[in-house]
Amino acid sequence: MNGELLQILSAIERDKGIDREILIQAIEAAVATAAKKSEGASEEAECTATLDRKTGRILAVVEGREVDSARLTRIAAQTAKQVILQKIREAERDVIFTEFQGRVGDIVTGSVHRFERGDIIVEMGRAEAVLPKAERIPHEEYHQSDMVQAYVLEVRKSAKGPAIVLSRTHEGFIRGLFSLEVPEIAEGIVEIKGLAREAGDRTKIAVASTDEKVDCVGACVGMRGTRVKNIVRELHGEKVDIIRWHESIPEYIAAALSPAKVAEIQPDGAAKQAVVIVDDDQLSLAIGKKGQNVRLASKLTGWQLEIKTRAQLAAGPATLRALPGVGPAMEKRLQDAGVTTLKQLAGMAAEQLTAIEGGGEKTARKLLEAAAKVLTASLDSARDATLSEVEGAAPPPAPPTAEGEGQAEPSASEPPASPAPSVEPSGGDASPEPEPPVERAESPEERPDAGGETGEQG
Repeated sequence: MNGELLQILSAIERDKGIDREILIQAIEAAVATAAKKSEGASEEAECTATLDRKTGRILAVVEGREVDSARLTRIAAQTAKQVILQKIREAERDVIFTEFQGRVGDIVTGSVHRFERGDIIVEMGRAEAVLPKAERIPHEEYHQSDMVQAYVLEVRKSAKGPAIVLSRTHEGFIRGLFSLEVPEIAEGIVEIKGLAREAGDRTKIAVASTDEKVDCVGACVGMRGTRVKNIVRELHGEKVDIIRWHESIPEYIAAALSPAKVAEIQPDGAAKQAVVIVDDDQLSLAIGKKGQNVRLASKLTGWQLEIKTRAQLAAGPATLRALPGVGPAMEKRLQDAGVTTLKQLAGMAAEQLTAIEGGGEKTARKLLEAAAKVLTASLDSARDATLSEVEGAAPPPAPPTAEGEGQAEPSASEPPASPAPSVEPSGGDASPEPEPPVERAESPEERPDAGGETGEQG
């Protein structure tokens, strides 16, 4: 029996990954408790138990008297069993916690086990994790037994064991997918310099190569777009724009705003702001649908970007001095009263303005009318240029999509010398060897700037 006990301990250690010494200590504690109860000793009585690591024999001593473990009562033995099982469960939880605590930031795979209050419980071997509704890509649907890939967001202890929280919306999920799919990133040859994401809709990722012989964009796209298309499929159709990172801020901003073509950039390094000048036909493209393109570009570069056409720039900002009859003295009185913009002025009542500028009500009304007119004129050009895009007007024709022939918003591109690939939502099953959804339908091997040593691109 003693030899069988040692074999059982070895099996538990192997199957559950629990250290053998922890198991032995649990058994010793359980036998000591059982021996004390079997002998009717008081709670304060000294009781010890020792398990021989070589023979498996257990020696219990209660107040100096040796107790044969074979003579333990049934109740005492049941108590010992419960103590041992509890210790094993606690040890197993600690093992799982330690294992996954070291995997925070990794990509893991599991299967959908059940649903709880909108959250998904994912089974990952001997551990369970939760994928909260807030951490899922919008419009994703799962069924029981579906396979799920996710980012390990957090691991914490709880009363029921380790609580493992997963995410599919975190930016780290995109980084992890690219590391898994692109060997050059995993090896450090290609670096992800920046990433901006609106989960379920669009992602912009900036990459750079540490080896001048390796084309960073081509490596991420893969042969015939296979690598990036695999990522898009995992993201359920989320568009992915891959741009080349530039040390030069103007070049970086221009690349980040693709597919729009930038005419000029006026950066303010101290404030990390930049005025981006585009042609009239590029304004809506630069801003993007509901402002998404410029918003992601700002997040990617870390700069606040303002998009203007040349006409808007020439008109200049509408100020108080732009109004007829407003000189330096009146401008100062208005500013002292807290009126610093035309919008504030146009929203005032004639009586309020009269009290500030000291003239008659007729003069005040003329000034208010002039303010409204100048303000309207300064806003009309920008409003008209962007209205169709903001309201969801159809964007320009797009290149072939990732897996179908549907049309979507054009993919992002870099300045003319280096167009950026973009993969968009699929429109159906892929035909044999489809063309990659890149700007101008170029595959990396066809691109003039794609290096021939990007590694295996399959």
